[in-house]
Amino acid sequence: MRTAVVGIVLSLFLVPSLPGQVPAPTGDAIVPAGAKLELLFTRSLPLKGGLTEGPAVAFDGSVYFSDIPMSEGKGVIMRFDPKTAKTTVYQKDSHKSNGLEIDAKGRLVACEGADGGGRAVVRYDLKTGKRTVLADNYMGKRFNAPNDLVIDTKGRIYFSDPRYVGTEKRELDYMGVYRIDPDGSVHLITKEVETPNGMGLSPDEKTLYVVDHNPGTDNIIANKPEKKGAMKVYAFPLGADGKVSGPRKTLWDFGSENSADGMATDVQGNIYLAARSLKRPGVLVLNPEGKEIAFIPTGAPDQGSAKEPKGIPSNVAFGRGADASMLYITVDVSLYRIRLKVAGYQLPMGK
Repeated sequence: MRTAVVGIVLSLFLVPSLPGQVPAPTGDAIVPAGAKLELLFTRSLPLKGGLTEGPAVAFDGSVYFSDIPMSEGKGVIMRFDPKTAKTTVYQKDSHKSNGLEIDAKGRLVACEGADGGGRAVVRYDLKTGKRTVLADNYMGKRFNAPNDLVIDTKGRIYFSDPRYVGTEKRELDYMGVYRIDPDGSVHLITKEVETPNGMGLSPDEKTLYVVDHNPGTDNIIANKPEKKGAMKVYAFPLGADGKVSGPRKTLWDFGSENSADGMATDVQGNIYLAARSLKRPGVLVLNPEGKEIAFIPTGAPDQGSAKEPKGIPSNVAFGRGADASMLYITVDVSLYRIRLKVAGYQLPMGK
């Protein structure tokens, strides 16, 4: 399943075409002095538009991530091997996968979007490449476009179901957050998010984090939005039963700027958000109370007037083992990494 080499580690600073315009990271408690982003991969396949997304680190340290074209063409799932510094194609047809996660048994779980994609949550056996559909509907109605996910220690999969692109007819008249239980049952967790995107869990699994990124349309290709909606990050309290157990809290409000996309958490409970703000693109690090404690720029600031903004992040994931403090970041159509002071939280290996 793993074919030709398409990338080599390049020890380059981020956005080499914009020297001096990308600010240095902030937050001494999180980012070591002098730490810089390292470019690992840039798309070389003939895919048009779109972006890289959803990095997930397997038990052997390999980094799987989606490469999603816009409209035409099949997406792919890539695999970066830190031992060989090579990036290869893992799945030639990703069914327009977006967010990825590794479950406790070492299997790859993927959210598949619309625009010709699977519109489902699926699971791959990493050794054989076998794809199994876990869920593609709620109460008989097809999902809009599953986007991002997080898995708890009970094997429950929480995922967002927004709609940003696609010509497929919508069967659900809302965009919700769902949970798939190990028995295959699907549960609606909340509709109290306009356009749910990135997903995260606190290490104690008592808080579910959800990004609200509402561009004002359910088809950003075909429709020009008149007004953006909510651009916020919420914290929902969770009970042991996996249900929301109290009122949501707004952890961060991006205002008129684009919101975040994907996220990760560290062992201290801090939240790492891939902020797609054109004014300030980068990884925004918040403590559990919602206070900014670090920022890792991925592109030049104040790109609001740029025709083609550069350095806009989509998602993040921490490494494992000796690389537990390594943060992988998908940016534009590339993959980067930076070593931090704090280890990331990962779902532990199960039986």
